Amino acid sequence: MKFLLDDKKRSVLRIVLVALLALFGGLSVSAPAVADSVGEEYSATIFGNVKVEGEPVQGVRIIVDGGGYTAETVTDADGRWSIGVPEVRAYNVTLDENTLPEGIAVLEGGATQEVEFGLTDRVAKNFFIGEGERNETSLFDQIVSRFVYGINFGLMLGLAAVGVSLVFGTTGLSNFSHGEMVTFGAVAALIFGVGLQLPLFVAIPIAVALSAGLGWSLDAGLWRPLRKKGLGIVQLMIVSIGLSLTMRYVIQFVIGGGTEQLPGFDAPKMQLFGAVALSSTDLMSMGLSVVVIVAFAYWLLRTKTGKATRAISDNPDLAAASGIDVDRVIRIVWILAAALAGLAGVLWAYFRPGIKWDMGTQILLLIFAAVTLGGLGTAFGALIGALIVGVLVEMSGLIIPADLKYVGALVVLIVVLLVRPQGLLGRKQRIG
Repeated sequence: MKFLLDDKKRSVLRIVLVALLALFGGLSVSAPAVADSVGEEYSATIFGNVKVEGEPVQGVRIIVDGGGYTAETVTDADGRWSIGVPEVRAYNVTLDENTLPEGIAVLEGGATQEVEFGLTDRVAKNFFIGEGERNETSLFDQIVSRFVYGINFGLMLGLAAVGVSLVFGTTGLSNFSHGEMVTFGAVAALIFGVGLQLPLFVAIPIAVALSAGLGWSLDAGLWRPLRKKGLGIVQLMIVSIGLSLTMRYVIQFVIGGGTEQLPGFDAPKMQLFGAVALSSTDLMSMGLSVVVIVAFAYWLLRTKTGKATRAISDNPDLAAASGIDVDRVIRIVWILAAALAGLAGVLWAYFRPGIKWDMGTQILLLIFAAVTLGGLGTAFGALIGALIVGVLVEMSGLIIPADLKYVGALVVLIVVLLVRPQGLLGRKQRIG
């Protein structure tokens, strides 16, 4: 189930990956901000003090999350901390007990507590701490739980990565607007599920169908005419960047700059085993991802159109000479890639949780990383690469701050490519 590529296609995608790393990577690896500088661009603020018997404790890690927003800081020399937040709403505030002095623990309410704003845009949150025993999760349980969450994230990422791999394999185009296609699916589900208040089992299929329609219209109205004019891969890639920016800001105009939620985003967690707790939404998301991936594998391996797709990926000229309608197959590929991206957007909205105008852009680099890690143009490789990236992203949270967790996956990607430039399932050269 491989899309076998010539050296030119390999070189183009490697250039794309380097450009993405340069563009997004520098933002991701910035150093954590000090205590009084996190979220300064926001007017709403959550703040507090960490003291033991009146004495301030420096270096205690505080995490604020809610509505798709996550930020963290550490207490300063006076035990103070402050984190700006984008919306006046309820947030969870977590005190990392591992950063407290030995023998000190949170005595009441637990290490994670909810905070809500009152009449002002500032709210204080202090933890009652002192001498006591910590209710710590063992390292093994943390590893197992993060591995499961990583699989969940990787399956969702795999749906989007397969779409990128399909388009690249058949056209050679690195589609920078794929992130906005992910966002489009989530926004469509928001409009029908929240705006029109349709049941989710109706709203989500409509969102996926509209995403498929978007893929059809983009190919019919933009990509096919440009291919007919003979534009090169680089020019098409630049067009995709322009399309990405246009779609991104149109979406922002439609839904605004805030974070919206789909129904059921706050479904309660169910304790499965050990420290692993998943909601019914998480379980349905994982199950749906597996079913769709299996169906896609069957389509690519067993159906006539799937076999034609692999033939075009290998050699479009030879495929055309063999009687395959190349334009028709590419149109189907765009429709399928957009539909998978739309479904991934809905699942990403529940995983974050929340829908925001730039949510697809936030995972675009990880999508390209998954495709390249698994092997350029390789469908199975894209899925395996996505699972590896998803697990690494979640596991890295054990040793590095949350705002740097994407870096670990990219470091592994670079190391793998240094050892095996063609990716895990890619081939060094095209055969046949």
